[in-house]
Amino acid sequence: MRNLTLALRMLRKTPFVTAIAVLSLALGIGANAAIYSLFEQFLLRNLPVRAPGELVNLSAPGPKPGSTSCNQAGDCDDVFSYPMFRDLEQKQTALAGVAGHVNFGANLSVRNEAFSGRGMFVSGGYFGLLGVKPAIGRLLQPTDDGVIGANFVTVLSHEFWRERYGSDPKIVGQTLIVNGQTLTILGVAEEGFRGTTLGAEPMVYVPVSMRAAVTTWRPDFENRRNYWLYVFGRLKPGSSITQASTQLNTLYRSLLLDVEVPLQQSMSDATMAHFKARTITFTPGARGQSSIHREAKTPLIMLFAITATVLLIACANIANLLLARGASRATEMGVRLALGATRGQLLRQLLTESVVLGILGGVVSLLVAMWTLKSVASFMPPEALTTMDISLRPAMVAFAAVLAVGTGLVFGLFPALHSTRADLISTIRAGAGQITGGGRAASRFRTALVVVQIALSVALLVSSGLFLKSLVNVSKADLGLSIDQVAMFDISPMRSGYDSTRAKVLYERVEQELRALPGVTDVSSARVAVLGGSNWGTDVRVQGFTCLPDTDCNARYNVIGSGFLTTLGMTLLAGREFTDADRVGTARVALVNEAFAKKFNLGTDPLGKFMSRDGRDSLDIQIVGFVRNAKYSEVKDEVPPLFFTPWRQDNTVSSLTFYVKTRQSPADILQSINAVMRRLDATVPVEDLKTMPQQMRENVFLDRMISTLAGAFAVLATLLAAVGLYGVLSYSVTQRTREIGVRMALGADAARVRALVLRQVGGMTLIGAAIGIAAAFAIGRAAQSQLYQLQGHDPVVFVSAVLALVLVAFAAGFMPARRAAQVDPMHALRYD
Repeated sequence: MRNLTLALRMLRKTPFVTAIAVLSLALGIGANAAIYSLFEQFLLRNLPVRAPGELVNLSAPGPKPGSTSCNQAGDCDDVFSYPMFRDLEQKQTALAGVAGHVNFGANLSVRNEAFSGRGMFVSGGYFGLLGVKPAIGRLLQPTDDGVIGANFVTVLSHEFWRERYGSDPKIVGQTLIVNGQTLTILGVAEEGFRGTTLGAEPMVYVPVSMRAAVTTWRPDFENRRNYWLYVFGRLKPGSSITQASTQLNTLYRSLLLDVEVPLQQSMSDATMAHFKARTITFTPGARGQSSIHREAKTPLIMLFAITATVLLIACANIANLLLARGASRATEMGVRLALGATRGQLLRQLLTESVVLGILGGVVSLLVAMWTLKSVASFMPPEALTTMDISLRPAMVAFAAVLAVGTGLVFGLFPALHSTRADLISTIRAGAGQITGGGRAASRFRTALVVVQIALSVALLVSSGLFLKSLVNVSKADLGLSIDQVAMFDISPMRSGYDSTRAKVLYERVEQELRALPGVTDVSSARVAVLGGSNWGTDVRVQGFTCLPDTDCNARYNVIGSGFLTTLGMTLLAGREFTDADRVGTARVALVNEAFAKKFNLGTDPLGKFMSRDGRDSLDIQIVGFVRNAKYSEVKDEVPPLFFTPWRQDNTVSSLTFYVKTRQSPADILQSINAVMRRLDATVPVEDLKTMPQQMRENVFLDRMISTLAGAFAVLATLLAAVGLYGVLSYSVTQRTREIGVRMALGADAARVRALVLRQVGGMTLIGAAIGIAAAFAIGRAAQSQLYQLQGHDPVVFVSAVLALVLVAFAAGFMPARRAAQVDPMHALRYD
């Protein structure tokens, strides 16, 4: 307590210096705490289930001939066919159990209120294997999943139960309409459990055997060439992943060779060998199954590295500050040693002061952390915000506390050791009680810290420059679209009980009503949203192109409405667009883009050629339009081979995305769109209502977030480095006052004195910049995958970053140099 009391008294004596130190640390600790919060949520947090470390995710990489469907739960390598899952579930003995799951979109109706949400199909053993308990009622059991299409039951998530039912304990046995089907509520999952897929939090859980009854997608449950189910398991007590993998693959290879190999058709010898070599791979499943784990890893590690660098620069500043203050307290330390104080006592006192500084910075850092998290949230798409918690979570507060104490010890250790060195009394006695600055060791250490700050600042400026230039390239990318005046939204009437005929009638009415709105110039629709990150793909047959067994004959496709190209500003190179007359019963038609024509050797005139979907031999679709390449799924991806067919020629269209082009700002028409849909059918909820410019921003939100945060942190780091440089130079000028006075007395003018100080600036800047450039090359290579149309060693960025740092460094050095040039020689000679 005595040390703490003295530490607080010493900090109060220098309020300005203390405030600067606390603010510097708050910025560094707060930024790190915020990024750690995201890191923990997206990459470290385990599922809130029993013994999550025993869970393992299963996948079977390799050829998957047939159809494959995957989502945010993982790659397409991770999915299994339904029959294979049931074989593993019933016959395996290597694991304590296996379970399956897959997400789905749901239109829900609660007490006559319709809205869209998420659901999850799960196997009967899903909850039992995870060890999840019911809050009320009971959860799904294997008996609820034994017969395909026979169990119209559901379990609610705890959050959905609380928000929509007010935690009503009487809901067990009541019904809920999910995608038009009436399901009986069995119970509610325990609080805190939000499924096993990060980023897709289900409101309801439905038996996986009900997928065909509850969605418009009709899986063939007996088809072993239809892959769509994610599978995980639990290790037996005392069993290792290696042991379980060996045992399970014995069963899997038997099923593969005896049951699945005979089903394969038109497969080359090489592909068949690869197919036979498939094995089930095990990965840790404590965090569940989600593509976010992979997608968020690199950006978060990069942001963590950037914020850690900012903290290092802040710590270097505080270390320099404590060294300077230690020199001014040399006499105090010497007297205390002479009076019998031990070095350990003085070290504890000085480290207490630095730790108090760190703790004060840690307290203020929580405000910085909240600001940083809110900044990150401002870039996130709305659906991603449900995954992210921007509150003061215990994990974040604990991390900030550990960082505050740790940095207090780290930046205070060398100054404390130097201020209590053994030769302190003799040094003071030799200097007749004068302060000399602490010796050459302290001077070299302070200079080294500034050099390190400059190097780190250069590296951060280069990295932020790369991200900013990449973002500029993204914003200037030729989309091949005209989207500034377009609004968009989705509807899924077949999830609300519509059959295919009624759904198509509703689509027609929606288009008519939207065209009648004031200011609307064009209306169209599509099954797959443009720049939405989703893709549909299928094998095709094209006239004149031979598909051998190992030939890639896959293309992306979309079903669209009439006027689609006009509404989105796409260029028709030849032929015609679809019209309302392209309906079921008329000749089937298609539009293809340039990438499609190139891949399938159609040249520059594909009109009149025939093709077919799903690899069928009958070429029953005629190409009637040739479209210039335009961005489709992702702004940063290459335009894929793509063909379009009219949705009016499809028998079943479960949902559509509508596009409304206006003469005014598209944001102004959003309320009118909502009013139209309420008037047509209030039971069909409007989903993802937004403008197309907003859709594009969300498509590249990761680039915007990284560029903005990296730029902000780089500027902050540079300013902190400038403060450090200014402090070192100011202290150096103070210590060299007598030397400067002698030089001026011997004839040195103000210009020479300024040059003397600025040479010191130049030397530190040159060395620091050289080190920073070397580090920046490594950063550029690591960040290459995140850059768009830009090399990680872009010379313009490197030169600009170095020039910016040089200007800041010399600006920081100008005031100390000017002050040195104004030294009065007579005053300086009397300084001692």
